[in-house]
Amino acid sequence: LCIRASIPAAGDLLTYLEVVGGGAALDATPLPFIALPTTAGTGTEATRNAVIDVPEARRKVSLRDPRLLPAVALVDPALTDHSPAAVTLASGLDAVTQVIEPYLSGQANRFTDALCRDAIPLGLTALRRLMAGEDPAARDDMAWVSLTGGLALANARLGAVHGLAGPLGGMTDLPHGAIAGALLPAALRANRAATHGATAARIRAVEGWIADALGCEADTAIDHLAQWSRTQGLPGLGSAGLARSDLPAIAAAAERSSSMKGNPVVLPAETLVAMME
Repeated sequence: LCIRASIPAAGDLLTYLEVVGGGAALDATPLPFIALPTTAGTGTEATRNAVIDVPEARRKVSLRDPRLLPAVALVDPALTDHSPAAVTLASGLDAVTQVIEPYLSGQANRFTDALCRDAIPLGLTALRRLMAGEDPAARDDMAWVSLTGGLALANARLGAVHGLAGPLGGMTDLPHGAIAGALLPAALRANRAATHGATAARIRAVEGWIADALGCEADTAIDHLAQWSRTQGLPGLGSAGLARSDLPAIAAAAERSSSMKGNPVVLPAETLVAMME
């Protein structure tokens, strides 16, 4: 997506990048593009975002334009068959996060709810099956969940997990999905503690879907998800070489991110730091 936008553009790429660049609108039509995803995670084939690592700024940021949507998206789950376990786990947790966050988002709507209510339990169950062994039917389900996540985030935004994942991704070598998977339980706990009413009911529904997929009780589901992910080999943020002194700056950057605007409540910086801890 970045290449198809930057080749015909008149300016340097930084001219168009948000946060670390000028944030200008693209001044030329991107090159034609057909999307053929080979992992089930980001749902990029259904979004207008190109996420780019800018090492000198230690950030991952987005280039956004409606014309970045692919002309054609060919989602063939067979292209993900026999992916390494670490890739399956990280990308799968990203896909699950990208249907949970739009479901909890303050911008959730009937369209995104219709997508996410089915996709959350489907993705959790499929990922558990895939970590137990290769399963073509589960690959089919995960490809659908990934696509669903792209559609949902494009129409309801994401939340605290992805708000933190941008700056964390630029400061570490951890895969994006591993960061998302590590933060998801902490984000669910933080939002549960800070919300009530309809949003709290949605979090309880998510806890129930986790419990059904992983075979645990709903009141321990979030902790069980964290433990299960670690057991499957998910690295924690502690493996990324971050210093604790880095965390306040990461939290400050996350507060300004586009994804954080979708979180159901405003989480203070100290809560974001505690999530990373």
